Amino acid sequence: MEKIKIVGIGGSLTENSNSLFALEYALRGAAELGAETTLFDIDKLNLPMYDTRINHVPPMAQAMCNAVAQAHGLIWCSPLYHGTISGAFKNALDWLELLSNHTPKYLTNKVVGLVSTAGGVQGLQAINTMEFVVRALRGWTVPVTVAIARAWQIFDEKGNLQDPAIEKQLYLLGKEVVLGSRRFAQVEV
Repeated sequence: MEKIKIVGIGGSLTENSNSLFALEYALRGAAELGAETTLFDIDKLNLPMYDTRINHVPPMAQAMCNAVAQAHGLIWCSPLYHGTISGAFKNALDWLELLSNHTPKYLTNKVVGLVSTAGGVQGLQAINTMEFVVRALRGWTVPVTVAIARAWQIFDEKGNLQDPAIEKQLYLLGKEVVLGSRRFAQVEV
C-alpha cells in the first residue's frame, strides 16, 4: 500500500497562531504512524477572496487543491471567531471548489480530523461548522475532535503546549485520521 498522505489546513492571520500550533501537533501524531504530512498555513497562503468569476487561479490555491486531491486524509484547524470558523479559514475551504471537476469530486472518501482553538470555552461551535463543510464536500470526519478552550493559556509564544492532556488528544486525532485513511485506501472505489 502507498504511503498515507495527510494535509493540514489551518492557522489564522496572526503571529504565534494557536490554531497553527495545534495543527502542527496533530500532524505530528499523524507522522508518528508513518504518514507523509503537508501543512498549509492560512496566513502564508495569502489567498484572495474566492470568486467564481476569477480568471486566474492563485498558485497557492492550486497547490493546496492539488495536495488535497492527492491526500488520503486532512486535518483542519480554525480559531473560533464569533461562534464559527474564521473568515480566512472559510475562504481557504471555498477554494476547494477547484476540486469540483476531479474524479472523485471534492473530498470523496477522504477522512478529516477537526480541531478548533478558542479564547473562551465555546470551541465546539467551530468544530460543528467544519463538520457541515466536510459533509457538503462528501468527506468523512473521525469521531475524535479537539476543541481547545482558552488556547492563549495552553500554548506559549513559541508554540509549546503547556497541557499534556491536550497534546495527547491532538496526537490521538492525528493518528485517527491516518487509521481511517488507511481503511479507505484499502477499498477500491
